[in-house]
Amino acid sequence: MDDDEYKAAVAAFIRAKGVTRCPTACALPTQATVPPADRAALEDYANARARTREKRATARQQSLLGPAAAW
Repeated sequence: MDDDEYKAAVAAFIRAKGVTRCPTACALPTQATVPPADRAALEDYANARARTREKRATARQQSLLGPAAAW
C-alpha cells in the first residue's frame, strides 16, 4: 500500500466512523502537542477520577472498619 492509498483508506475510515481525533489524546497523558482546551479537559477528567477513587476508598474503609475508623 503506497502513501496515497493509505491516506485514502484513513480518510474513508474517518468519514465512515466519524472519528476526528485519537481517543487516547483525551484519555491519557501524551508526548504529542495537545491543544490547551484538550489539556484542561484531561486534567479535569483526571481530577474527577481521583475524587471518585478517594470517595470509594473512604466508603469502603468505613463499611469494613466502621465509622470510628474514618479519622
